[in-house]
Amino acid sequence: MSKQRKKSKYKSVLVGGKKYYLYRIYWLDPCGDAGHAEAGEVKDLKPAKMITHGYIFDKNSKLVWTFSSYDQESAVFSDRNVLLRSSVTKMERVEN
Repeated sequence: MSKQRKKSKYKSVLVGGKKYYLYRIYWLDPCGDAGHAEAGEVKDLKPAKMITHGYIFDKNSKLVWTFSSYDQESAVFSDRNVLLRSSVTKMERVEN
């Protein structure tokens, strides 16, 4: 009797022999305004609440590297981002 490998419930891709998982990343993007503002308007400026869908290439305590496109025949990555961990509010692995 052969043991069947359990399929992961999370969406992933295999690139260059390495498995990468798809994440939904919530993060805050700084916003700015170069125009004039009165004192009462200064605190009206808020960061944008962003959501990125991408595969996690790598992460450490300060940064998260993502990609969204890749070459099927070699380890080549496109649509890349690097996010500050301090701006990331939540990371969720995407299920199949």
